[in-house]
Amino acid sequence: MASKTPSAIIRNITAADWPAILEIQLECYPSIAPESLAALQSKWLASELSCFSLQQGNQLVGYCLAHPWQLNHPPTLNQQIAPLSNANTLYLHDLALSASAQGQGAGKRILAQLIVFAQQQGYRNISLVAVQGAASYWQHLGFVSHSIDKDLSEYCADAQYMVYTL
Repeated sequence: MASKTPSAIIRNITAADWPAILEIQLECYPSIAPESLAALQSKWLASELSCFSLQQGNQLVGYCLAHPWQLNHPPTLNQQIAPLSNANTLYLHDLALSASAQGQGAGKRILAQLIVFAQQQGYRNISLVAVQGAASYWQHLGFVSHSIDKDLSEYCADAQYMVYTL
């Protein structure tokens, strides 16, 4: 599943993308300890068709990791996951764009592709934990903050659990 955008191509993640994904993670999350390659890849392996790369020319400039999960119970950071048989949400673990890709609508394009995937799979919502001041961005895209019974301080001080209803 690939879609062309004015300046970038959104495509499914491949094994060759991981070195660039790790670099983008370091660039985008300076205040959060980086997650291990094994933890990140477990999200991809749980649902390869809902994990995307953003490529400009020959350079990877963004990625999205999303996987089936349980609503109101986000995984912990650096958690290696396995596919769930009782998933009831598509959990958007990470959508990260390098500085060269920001401000061009790439996040909205990736989310649109993720929404189509979620609808095709029969999910009624997409959930995420917003970090580093991103809650207002996600709210602008239609996500709503939800209170849950899980401490999210491991993410960062301003972490918010949010849900987008399809």
